[in-house]
Amino acid sequence: MTLTVDVVPVRPRNRVERAYRLTAVLAFGLLLVSFASLSVGATDTSLSGVLQGLWGGAPVSQVDQIVLLNIRLPRLVMGLLVGAALAVSGVLMQGLFRNPLADPGIVGVSSGAGLGAILAIVLGGFLPLALQSFLGAWLVPVAAFFGAWGTTLLLYAVATRRGQTSVATMLLAGIAIGALGGALAGLMIYIADDAQLRELNFWGLGSLAGATWAKLAAAAPVIVLGLVATPYLARGLNALSLGEAAAAHMGVSVQRVKNGAILSVAAATGAAVAVSGGIGFIGIVVPHLLRLATGPDHRPLLPNAALLGAIVLIGADMISRVIVAPSELPIGIITAVLGAPVFLYILLKSKRSMGL
Repeated sequence: MTLTVDVVPVRPRNRVERAYRLTAVLAFGLLLVSFASLSVGATDTSLSGVLQGLWGGAPVSQVDQIVLLNIRLPRLVMGLLVGAALAVSGVLMQGLFRNPLADPGIVGVSSGAGLGAILAIVLGGFLPLALQSFLGAWLVPVAAFFGAWGTTLLLYAVATRRGQTSVATMLLAGIAIGALGGALAGLMIYIADDAQLRELNFWGLGSLAGATWAKLAAAAPVIVLGLVATPYLARGLNALSLGEAAAAHMGVSVQRVKNGAILSVAAATGAAVAVSGGIGFIGIVVPHLLRLATGPDHRPLLPNAALLGAIVLIGADMISRVIVAPSELPIGIITAVLGAPVFLYILLKSKRSMGL
Protein backbone atom coordinates (compact mmCIF):
# COMPACT_ATOMS: atom_id res chain seq x y z
CA MET A 1 0.00 0.00 0.00
CA THR A 2 1.41 3.32 -1.01
CA LEU A 3 0.87 6.31 1.20
CA THR A 4 0.42 9.55 -0.67
CA VAL A 5 0.67 12.95 0.91
CA ASP A 6 -0.90 15.98 -0.67
CA VAL A 7 1.39 18.98 -0.62
CA VAL A 8 -0.51 22.13 0.26
CA PRO A 9 1.11 25.29 -1.06
CA VAL A 10 2.22 27.70 1.64
CA ARG A 11 0.20 30.86 1.55
CA PRO A 12 1.96 34.20 1.58
CA ARG A 13 2.53 35.64 4.99
CA ASN A 14 -0.08 38.11 6.11
CA ARG A 15 0.57 41.81 6.29
CA VAL A 16 1.48 41.92 10.00
CA GLU A 17 4.04 39.13 9.64
CA ARG A 18 5.49 40.87 6.60
CA ALA A 19 5.77 44.11 8.57
CA TYR A 20 7.69 42.51 11.41
CA ARG A 21 9.86 40.68 8.92
CA LEU A 22 10.67 44.06 7.43
CA THR A 23 11.76 45.18 10.90
CA ALA A 24 14.58 42.63 10.88
CA VAL A 25 15.63 43.69 7.38
CA LEU A 26 15.68 47.36 8.37
CA ALA A 27 17.65 46.60 11.53
CA PHE A 28 20.28 44.80 9.47
CA GLY A 29 20.29 47.65 6.94
CA LEU A 30 20.81 50.18 9.72
CA LEU A 31 23.79 48.18 10.95
CA LEU A 32 25.36 48.21 7.48
CA VAL A 33 24.71 51.92 6.95
CA SER A 34 26.16 52.70 10.37
CA PHE A 35 29.46 50.95 9.61
CA ALA A 36 29.58 52.68 6.23
CA SER A 37 28.98 56.06 7.88
CA LEU A 38 31.87 55.50 10.26
CA SER A 39 34.21 54.94 7.32
CA VAL A 40 33.13 57.92 5.15
CA GLY A 41 34.66 61.34 5.57
CA ALA A 42 37.47 63.72 4.75
CA THR A 43 40.13 61.40 6.23
CA ASP A 44 41.07 58.01 4.77
CA THR A 45 40.02 55.95 7.77
CA SER A 46 39.05 52.57 6.31
CA LEU A 47 36.23 50.26 7.35
CA SER A 48 38.77 47.70 8.59
CA GLY A 49 40.34 50.44 10.70
CA VAL A 50 36.92 51.29 12.08
CA LEU A 51 36.30 47.67 13.07
CA GLN A 52 39.71 47.45 14.68
CA GLY A 53 39.02 50.58 16.65
CA LEU A 54 35.62 49.31 17.79
CA TRP A 55 36.65 45.79 18.76
CA GLY A 56 40.15 46.42 20.08
CA GLY A 57 42.05 44.62 17.35
CA ALA A 58 45.25 45.84 15.70
CA PRO A 59 46.55 49.24 16.82
CA VAL A 60 44.87 52.26 15.31
CA SER A 61 46.58 55.60 14.85
CA GLN A 62 45.77 58.41 17.26
CA VAL A 63 44.30 60.50 14.43
CA ASP A 64 41.96 57.67 13.44
CA GLN A 65 40.91 57.22 17.06
CA ILE A 66 40.07 60.91 17.38
CA VAL A 67 38.19 60.92 14.08
CA LEU A 68 36.28 57.77 15.00
CA LEU A 69 35.44 58.41 18.64
CA ASN A 70 35.06 62.20 18.77
CA ILE A 71 33.74 63.11 15.30
CA ARG A 72 32.15 60.24 13.40
CA LEU A 73 30.68 58.21 16.25
CA PRO A 74 28.74 61.08 17.90
CA ARG A 75 27.66 62.17 14.43
CA LEU A 76 26.38 58.66 13.71
CA VAL A 77 24.48 58.45 17.01
CA MET A 78 22.98 61.88 16.44
CA GLY A 79 21.90 60.91 12.93
CA LEU A 80 20.30 57.74 14.26
CA LEU A 81 18.34 59.58 16.95
CA VAL A 82 17.32 62.56 14.81
CA GLY A 83 16.24 60.39 11.86
CA ALA A 84 14.19 58.14 14.13
CA ALA A 85 12.66 61.14 15.91
CA LEU A 86 11.59 62.91 12.72
CA ALA A 87 10.15 59.76 11.10
CA VAL A 88 8.25 58.66 14.21
CA SER A 89 6.96 62.21 14.71
CA GLY A 90 5.62 62.09 11.17
CA VAL A 91 3.78 58.84 11.90
CA LEU A 92 2.30 60.28 15.10
CA MET A 93 1.12 63.49 13.44
CA GLN A 94 -0.40 61.61 10.51
CA GLY A 95 -2.18 59.31 12.94
CA LEU A 96 -3.33 62.22 15.10
CA PHE A 97 -4.64 64.27 12.16
CA ARG A 98 -5.69 61.16 10.20
CA ASN A 99 -3.97 62.53 7.13
CA PRO A 100 -0.84 61.48 5.19
CA LEU A 101 0.26 65.10 4.62
CA ALA A 102 0.89 65.89 8.28
CA ASP A 103 4.61 66.30 8.96
CA PRO A 104 6.53 68.28 11.61
CA GLY A 105 8.42 70.25 8.96
CA ILE A 106 5.55 71.01 6.58
CA VAL A 107 2.98 72.05 9.18
CA GLY A 108 5.33 74.28 11.17
CA VAL A 109 6.23 72.17 14.21
CA SER A 110 9.91 72.15 13.26
CA SER A 111 9.74 75.93 12.79
CA GLY A 112 8.35 76.28 16.29
CA ALA A 113 11.07 74.06 17.70
CA GLY A 114 13.74 76.00 15.80
CA LEU A 115 12.34 79.31 17.05
CA GLY A 116 12.48 78.06 20.63
CA ALA A 117 16.09 77.02 20.17
CA ILE A 118 17.03 80.34 18.54
CA LEU A 119 15.37 82.29 21.37
CA ALA A 120 17.39 80.27 23.86
CA ILE A 121 20.64 80.97 21.98
CA VAL A 122 20.06 84.71 21.60
CA LEU A 123 18.15 85.56 24.78
CA GLY A 124 19.40 82.83 27.09
CA GLY A 125 21.95 85.19 28.56
CA PHE A 126 19.14 87.34 30.00
CA LEU A 127 17.79 84.50 32.13
CA PRO A 128 18.63 84.46 35.85
CA LEU A 129 22.06 83.00 36.47
CA ALA A 130 20.60 80.35 38.76
CA LEU A 131 18.29 79.12 35.97
CA GLN A 132 21.11 79.18 33.41
CA SER A 133 23.29 77.15 35.74
CA PHE A 134 20.47 74.71 36.48
CA LEU A 135 19.60 74.07 32.84
CA GLY A 136 23.16 74.18 31.48
CA ALA A 137 23.38 72.25 28.20
CA TRP A 138 19.64 71.44 28.48
CA LEU A 139 18.61 75.05 27.82
CA VAL A 140 18.37 74.78 24.01
CA PRO A 141 16.65 71.33 23.91
CA VAL A 142 14.14 72.41 26.57
CA ALA A 143 13.36 75.63 24.68
CA ALA A 144 12.98 73.69 21.43
CA PHE A 145 10.63 71.23 23.18
CA PHE A 146 8.33 74.01 24.39
CA GLY A 147 8.44 75.63 20.95
CA ALA A 148 7.37 72.36 19.28
CA TRP A 149 4.79 71.64 21.99
CA GLY A 150 3.14 75.04 21.71
CA THR A 151 3.13 74.88 17.90
CA THR A 152 1.54 71.42 17.88
CA LEU A 153 -1.18 72.50 20.32
CA LEU A 154 -1.90 75.62 18.26
CA LEU A 155 -2.03 73.66 15.02
CA TYR A 156 -4.39 71.06 16.47
CA ALA A 157 -6.68 73.74 17.90
CA VAL A 158 -6.86 75.64 14.60
CA ALA A 159 -7.22 72.67 12.23
CA THR A 160 -9.63 70.49 14.24
CA ARG A 161 -13.31 71.19 14.84
CA ARG A 162 -15.82 68.74 16.28
CA GLY A 163 -13.32 65.91 15.98
CA GLN A 164 -12.72 66.51 12.28
CA THR A 165 -9.46 67.88 10.88
CA SER A 166 -9.49 70.10 7.80
CA VAL A 167 -6.50 69.32 5.61
CA ALA A 168 -6.62 72.69 3.87
CA THR A 169 -6.78 74.49 7.20
CA MET A 170 -3.94 72.37 8.54
CA LEU A 171 -1.67 73.18 5.61
CA LEU A 172 -2.54 76.88 5.60
CA ALA A 173 -2.08 77.10 9.36
CA GLY A 174 1.26 75.34 9.00
CA ILE A 175 2.35 77.87 6.38
CA ALA A 176 1.28 80.75 8.64
CA ILE A 177 3.01 79.27 11.68
CA GLY A 178 6.17 78.64 9.67
CA ALA A 179 6.11 82.23 8.32
CA LEU A 180 5.63 83.65 11.81
CA GLY A 181 8.43 81.49 13.16
CA GLY A 182 10.69 82.59 10.33
CA ALA A 183 9.91 86.26 10.97
CA LEU A 184 10.65 85.98 14.69
CA ALA A 185 13.81 83.99 13.94
CA GLY A 186 14.86 86.77 11.56
CA LEU A 187 14.35 89.30 14.32
CA MET A 188 16.56 87.26 16.63
CA ILE A 189 19.22 87.04 13.93
CA TYR A 190 19.05 90.82 13.52
CA ILE A 191 19.82 91.44 17.20
CA ALA A 192 22.32 88.58 17.62
CA ASP A 193 26.04 89.23 18.03
CA ASP A 194 28.78 87.71 15.87
CA ALA A 195 29.27 84.61 18.04
CA GLN A 196 25.53 83.94 18.09
CA LEU A 197 25.28 84.50 14.33
CA ARG A 198 27.86 81.78 13.71
CA GLU A 199 25.80 79.42 15.86
CA LEU A 200 22.53 80.45 14.23
CA ASN A 201 23.95 79.84 10.77
CA PHE A 202 23.79 76.16 11.70
CA TRP A 203 19.97 76.28 11.64
CA GLY A 204 19.61 77.27 8.01
CA LEU A 205 19.38 73.91 6.27
CA GLY A 206 20.28 71.44 9.00
CA SER A 207 23.46 69.52 9.59
CA LEU A 208 25.03 66.88 11.81
CA ALA A 209 28.46 68.52 11.61
CA GLY A 210 28.13 70.03 15.07
CA ALA A 211 27.56 66.68 16.76
CA THR A 212 29.39 66.30 20.07
CA TRP A 213 28.98 64.02 23.04
CA ALA A 214 27.90 67.03 25.14
CA LYS A 215 25.04 67.86 22.76
CA LEU A 216 24.01 64.23 22.66
CA ALA A 217 23.99 64.05 26.46
CA ALA A 218 21.53 66.95 26.52
CA ALA A 219 19.26 65.92 23.64
CA ALA A 220 19.33 62.11 23.66
CA PRO A 221 17.30 61.61 26.88
CA VAL A 222 14.52 63.86 25.55
CA ILE A 223 14.42 62.11 22.17
CA VAL A 224 14.55 58.64 23.71
CA LEU A 225 11.77 59.56 26.16
CA GLY A 226 9.59 60.71 23.27
CA LEU A 227 10.30 57.54 21.27
CA VAL A 228 9.85 55.09 24.15
CA ALA A 229 6.31 56.35 24.76
CA THR A 230 5.15 55.76 21.18
CA PRO A 231 4.49 51.97 21.28
CA TYR A 232 1.87 52.60 23.96
CA LEU A 233 0.03 54.88 21.52
CA ALA A 234 -0.16 52.37 18.66
CA ARG A 235 -3.52 50.82 19.60
CA GLY A 236 -5.09 54.22 20.21
CA LEU A 237 -3.81 55.58 16.88
CA ASN A 238 -5.23 52.54 15.09
CA ALA A 239 -8.61 53.26 16.68
CA LEU A 240 -8.39 56.98 15.86
CA SER A 241 -8.13 56.11 12.18
CA LEU A 242 -11.85 55.22 12.41
CA GLY A 243 -12.71 58.59 13.94
CA GLU A 244 -12.75 59.89 17.50
CA ALA A 245 -16.30 58.77 18.19
CA ALA A 246 -15.62 55.21 17.02
CA ALA A 247 -12.38 55.11 19.03
CA ALA A 248 -14.21 56.21 22.17
CA HIS A 249 -16.84 53.48 21.66
CA MET A 250 -13.99 50.96 21.44
CA GLY A 251 -12.86 51.94 24.93
CA VAL A 252 -9.92 54.12 23.88
CA SER A 253 -9.18 57.22 25.94
CA VAL A 254 -9.07 59.59 22.98
CA GLN A 255 -7.85 62.61 24.91
CA ARG A 256 -5.06 60.61 26.53
CA VAL A 257 -3.90 59.33 23.14
CA LYS A 258 -3.96 62.87 21.71
CA ASN A 259 -2.04 64.27 24.67
CA GLY A 260 0.51 61.47 24.47
CA ALA A 261 1.01 61.98 20.73
CA ILE A 262 1.39 65.75 21.11
CA LEU A 263 3.93 65.42 23.93
CA SER A 264 5.90 62.74 22.07
CA VAL A 265 6.05 64.83 18.90
CA ALA A 266 7.09 67.90 20.86
CA ALA A 267 9.81 66.05 22.75
CA ALA A 268 11.23 64.15 19.77
CA THR A 269 11.00 66.97 17.22
CA GLY A 270 12.07 69.68 19.64
CA ALA A 271 15.22 67.92 20.78
CA ALA A 272 16.04 66.76 17.24
CA VAL A 273 15.79 70.29 15.83
CA ALA A 274 17.80 71.62 18.78
CA VAL A 275 20.85 69.55 17.80
CA SER A 276 20.48 69.22 14.02
CA GLY A 277 18.60 72.26 12.78
CA GLY A 278 15.78 72.08 10.26
CA ILE A 279 15.79 68.85 8.24
CA GLY A 280 12.61 68.34 6.26
CA PHE A 281 10.57 65.67 4.47
CA ILE A 282 11.76 62.64 6.46
CA GLY A 283 8.57 62.73 8.51
CA ILE A 284 6.36 62.49 5.43
CA VAL A 285 8.38 60.29 3.06
CA VAL A 286 9.31 57.49 5.46
CA PRO A 287 5.79 56.79 6.82
CA HIS A 288 4.32 56.88 3.31
CA LEU A 289 6.82 54.36 1.96
CA LEU A 290 6.21 52.02 4.90
CA ARG A 291 2.43 52.22 4.57
CA LEU A 292 2.76 51.24 0.92
CA ALA A 293 4.86 48.25 1.94
CA THR A 294 3.15 46.95 5.07
CA GLY A 295 -0.11 48.81 5.64
CA PRO A 296 -1.38 51.32 8.21
CA ASP A 297 -1.08 49.28 11.42
CA HIS A 298 0.82 51.50 13.88
CA ARG A 299 2.20 48.58 15.91
CA PRO A 300 4.87 47.65 13.34
CA LEU A 301 4.76 51.05 11.62
CA LEU A 302 6.27 52.98 14.54
CA PRO A 303 9.42 50.84 15.05
CA ASN A 304 9.89 50.45 11.29
CA ALA A 305 9.64 54.22 10.87
CA ALA A 306 12.33 54.73 13.51
CA LEU A 307 14.66 52.31 11.72
CA LEU A 308 14.03 53.61 8.20
CA GLY A 309 14.19 57.24 9.34
CA ALA A 310 17.61 56.59 10.85
CA ILE A 311 18.77 54.84 7.66
CA VAL A 312 17.57 57.70 5.44
CA LEU A 313 19.18 60.44 7.53
CA ILE A 314 22.49 58.61 7.97
CA GLY A 315 22.53 57.91 4.23
CA ALA A 316 21.79 61.57 3.45
CA ASP A 317 24.59 62.58 5.81
CA MET A 318 27.03 60.33 3.96
CA ILE A 319 25.98 61.86 0.63
CA SER A 320 26.43 65.35 2.05
CA ARG A 321 30.01 64.49 3.06
CA VAL A 322 31.14 63.05 -0.28
CA ILE A 323 29.17 64.88 -2.99
CA VAL A 324 31.19 68.11 -2.71
CA ALA A 325 34.20 66.77 -0.76
CA PRO A 326 36.19 68.05 1.02
CA SER A 327 33.34 70.51 1.79
CA GLU A 328 29.96 69.42 3.14
CA LEU A 329 26.54 70.01 1.63
CA PRO A 330 23.78 70.74 4.18
CA ILE A 331 21.63 67.68 4.79
CA GLY A 332 18.47 69.73 4.34
CA ILE A 333 19.31 70.11 0.65
CA ILE A 334 19.67 66.34 0.22
CA THR A 335 16.42 65.51 2.02
CA ALA A 336 14.55 68.24 0.13
CA VAL A 337 15.78 67.01 -3.26
CA LEU A 338 14.73 63.46 -2.40
CA GLY A 339 11.59 64.25 -0.42
CA ALA A 340 9.92 67.09 -2.35
CA PRO A 341 9.03 64.92 -5.42
CA VAL A 342 7.58 62.26 -3.13
CA PHE A 343 5.51 64.87 -1.32
CA LEU A 344 4.17 66.23 -4.62
CA TYR A 345 3.30 62.68 -5.68
CA ILE A 346 1.36 62.10 -2.45
CA LEU A 347 -0.41 65.42 -2.84
CA LEU A 348 -1.41 64.82 -6.47
CA LYS A 349 -2.48 61.25 -5.75
CA SER A 350 -4.66 62.23 -2.80
CA LYS A 351 -6.06 65.62 -3.86
CA ARG A 352 -9.46 64.32 -4.95
CA SER A 353 -10.17 62.44 -1.73
CA MET A 354 -8.93 65.38 0.36
CA GLY A 355 -10.98 67.96 -1.50
CA LEU A 356 -7.99 70.20 -2.32
